[in-house]
Order: sequence, then structure tokens, then C-alpha cells
Amino acid sequence: MGVSTRENLIESTRALLWERGYVGTSPKAIQERAGAGQGSMYHHFSGKPALALAAIQRTADQMRERVEHALAGPGTAQEKIAAFLAQERDVLKGCPIGGLTQDPDLMADPALRAPVEDTLTWLRERLTALITQAREHGQQTAVPDAATTAAVIVATMQGGYVLARAANSTAPFTQATDGLLALLATQWR
Repeated sequence: MGVSTRENLIESTRALLWERGYVGTSPKAIQERAGAGQGSMYHHFSGKPALALAAIQRTADQMRERVEHALAGPGTAQEKIAAFLAQERDVLKGCPIGGLTQDPDLMADPALRAPVEDTLTWLRERLTALITQAREHGQQTAVPDAATTAAVIVATMQGGYVLARAANSTAPFTQATDGLLALLATQWR
């Protein structure tokens, strides 16, 4: 059985949001990429905002699954963070969630902003919990407070995407994440 029209619309919108942002993603572009007509789009969604919300939520859910896979795996907290930072990703396209924060129209809409904000908050909280657990098990000592460290990890990763895109090279992302891991390693037992 083939992919449904609804799924094609969501996946096409996800791709377009990542490539063009919210303003640059027109209903016509979505329909063309999905191979769906206007009637099909409006049969499944009340309009572009509803479709964008479904696409953003799908992206957020998939990001959470990938992060959880790395952070729930075997090893020490340091090894789990390293696995998370080393996950395969399309660095030059940027973060599919973090990149949305640069879209003023999307950020101005509370409904569209919510899954972006919730996902980045969840990521910081998930890293905070991992670092706190490591501290409780004596795995690290000198790392600043867990929430601050988690925020630094997320900020370094998002900044790494920006540097990589500006240089049109993955090297700055790798340098940023490798540098962060080296700094963290000095704080872990």
C-alpha cells in the first residue's frame, strides 16, 4: 500500500520548512512536492498553519526519538552525550527544529512555536537529568550545575550548525562538538 496523501503532505511540508522556512513554504509548493491537489490538502488540513503544525510536530517527535536512542543507550553519561553529538545528521542543512527559531513568522505564532520551544526545552531537561544522574553515581565532579551544562551542550550544537552553514563545511560543527567533548572530559572522572 502506498503512502497516503496526508502523509505526503506532512512529509513534503517538513522538507520545505527545513529548506525554505515557513514564509517560503507556500501551499502551492507543498501541493507540488506532495503530488496533491488543493482539494486534497484542504480535505486533510484546515490550511497552511495546521499542516505546518503537523509537520513541525512530526519533526519534533522524530528528533526526540533519535536523541532518546543515543541518551538511553549503554555507557557512561559522557559516552551517551558523545553518541548524541556524533549522530549522523545533515549538518549543512542545519537543525530541523533549531533552524525554525530563525523564522520570525513561525515564532510569532504561539501554536507553531510551541513544539519548537517544547522540544528544545525537553532536550535541555533530558540532558540535565542525564548529567544529574551521572553526578549522583559519582561519574563527574567539576561540571557546573547540570542545567547550565545541558544548556551549553545544546547551544554549542546549535551554534555548530550556524558555523557550518556559514562556512559551507561540516568542519566547524565537528570542531565545536569535539571541543565541547574535550572540555567536558576534563570535568568527568
